[in-house]
Parts: sequence; C-alpha cells; structure tokens
Amino acid sequence: MKVLQIHNEYQTRGGEESVLDAEKTVLQENEHTVKQYIARSSLIRELSFIRKIALSLNSIWSQDSYKKIKDFLRKIKPDIAHIHNTVPLITPSVYAACQSENVPVIQTIHNYKLICPGSNLYRNNQICEKCIKKSFTYPALMHGCYRRDRLSTAFLVAGNTFNRWRGTYLHEINQYIVLTNFARQKFIEAGFPPHKLTVKPNFVTAQITEGAHADGYALFVGRLIPQKGIETLLKAWSILKGEIPLKIAGTGYLKDYLQSHLPNNVKYLGQLPRNEIVSLMQNATFLVFPSEWYEGFPMTIVEAFATGLPVIASNLGGMAEIVSPGVSGWHFEAGNAVDLASVAQGLWNNPQEIRRRGKLARQQYEQLYSPERNLKMLISIYENAIDSAKTAL
Repeated sequence: MKVLQIHNEYQTRGGEESVLDAEKTVLQENEHTVKQYIARSSLIRELSFIRKIALSLNSIWSQDSYKKIKDFLRKIKPDIAHIHNTVPLITPSVYAACQSENVPVIQTIHNYKLICPGSNLYRNNQICEKCIKKSFTYPALMHGCYRRDRLSTAFLVAGNTFNRWRGTYLHEINQYIVLTNFARQKFIEAGFPPHKLTVKPNFVTAQITEGAHADGYALFVGRLIPQKGIETLLKAWSILKGEIPLKIAGTGYLKDYLQSHLPNNVKYLGQLPRNEIVSLMQNATFLVFPSEWYEGFPMTIVEAFATGLPVIASNLGGMAEIVSPGVSGWHFEAGNAVDLASVAQGLWNNPQEIRRRGKLARQQYEQLYSPERNLKMLISIYENAIDSAKTAL
C-alpha cells in the first residue's frame, strides 16, 4: 500500500511528530510505501507581523495549498492520505484536494481543536466544554482561549465555523482516528458521525524492557504546568510527611514554584533525556499521573506500562480509560490531594499488589500498545476507508 502522510509541523516538534515518525517506521518495516507532504511552521517566526496576519486569514482555507497538494497527489498517486495536522499552512483545503483526486482521507485527532479553539477543553485551571456543541464557538472568542490571545483565537474560530458550515469535517474525511473511547464520545457529542470515528491508540516503537522496580520510590514525569496537577502532587506528599520517596522529572514555568515547595523526601531531577526517564521507570515502584485536564493520549503512561510500572492516575478523560483500576493501576479524584495521599499510602503498604498490577500493566502494553498490534489496526482502518470510498463513487 502507498500511504501519503500529510502534516503541518508545529513550531516546536512534539508528540504528533513522534506519532508520525512511528507510523512511518512501522509501515516501511512491513513493506508499505510511505511518502510525506510536510509544512514547517518554524518558518513563521521569520515573518513580519503583517505577513503573519495574512497567513492567519489564509489558514481558514488556502487555494494555494489546495493546488499544491493536488499536484503532489497526481505525481505520487497514493492509495490513501493520512493527515495529522493542517494548521496553519496546509489548511483544511487539503481534504477537498484529496477528494478531487479520489484519494480516501484519514484524519488522526490528536487533541480537541476541531471542537475547542483552545484545543484542550481546559480554561482558567478547570475543565471547560462550552464550545463542544456550538458551530460558532463564541465562548472561546470571548475568553481568548488560544494562547490567551483574542486575535489568534478569532482566526481559529473563523476557520472552524467556516469549515463546519461548509461541511468539510462531515463530508471530506472518510475516517477519523481517535486515541481513546473518551475522545470518541466527545466528538460524537459535538455532532461528528459515530461510524467515522475509530479508536486506535498511539504506541511505543523503542524496545523497552521490564524493570526490577527495586529502588523504592514513586515517580512523576511531565511538564511542570498547572493542568498537570503539580500543586496537588506536592500537597499530597506534604500530607504523607516524607513516608514515600518521590522523584520528579520535567520542566516548565512552575519549576521555581516546585523548587520552593518541595516536601521532605521529594527530589527534583530537572529535564532528563528519554533513556534516563526509562531507567527511572524501570527502577520505580509506581508512577503518579495527577493531571487535572482530560489529556489526549499520555505516552508517559504507556512507556511506564512497557517497563511493568503501574500508575496512579486522576479519574479524568483518557487517563481513566488507559489506567484500569484493579489491573494496571489506581485512580484518585482529580485535584484531591487527600485522596491521592490516601491511595499512595495504601498501595505503598501492599508491595505484592503493586507487583501484580505491574505485571498486568506490561501485559496491557503488549496487547494494545505494541508496534505489531498498532500496524494491524492501522492497515484495517486504511482498508475500510478505501472500501467505503469506492462504495461512495
């Protein structure tokens, strides 16, 4: 099969680019051909303010991008186009270009930006779903939800409104890939057709082995920002009064707050390379994932499972779905430091149960998040989209 990957890179490479690379690798290793059409947003930094405004206006639906992609499609003749991100350079005109050349379209939904201009259903340090069922997402406009910038938010709201009105998301995409059942339900609530929403999780490509988990500490890995639950984590460990060692790896604008509020027996390690993170997971007792927003698909949790490390997670969104209570981890009430401390203390006193859930976490990884499993799901989605497109002709 010849697959065309289409992606507008972000100004700073992140998780979506990692998913793109992982899928390209697993497809090529199994004798599929992969071509790429990549736009690089890093070039935007060099533009003048006036040109950035013009680019933002053009991001709603670009005729220039439409023509370029049509030409590219005619040149390489792919069996399917798999799109990850279109903003701001590629634009939703890519869908029409693919349909005009009878190329079926897959769109992976990595976040909530098609139904939330802020992209994460989170505002003012709490969950916000005010825009989910609205074609014109005026609450986001009122609050400046995208980067707290009303002008940038206005362009995103205009783009979403225009493309919903035009029917772009309903008619020009053959199949959506969503990362969790929770996300699928949110998009159904927003009016997306259920039969076009297929759940396929992300996966780990690197070979990660199980660890001994013998060094006796809890672990947090992630960005140091409010929605990651840093304050709740520190309050919980203050309640524990140093009874459970905790190591924290990551960076973010709450770094100074973290360092000035470290409870006893908590060690801040800073930003670490991936191999050192994996080593920490292989030696830890459990991972704490206290996020206070829905998350998309936290690869930190999956990597922990790969090492046989169980997880304490907030009972929200995708986290609550991935971390299965009684199997691969435990839940606590999001934002409730007392509950987190209680759960941590209870499991710390039950090492046999920790080991049992660690084994089950590794099994969950092998069954759901391995490259082999993911490839089968990906090819099945491609084949179904191709068949449905032929039926529609």
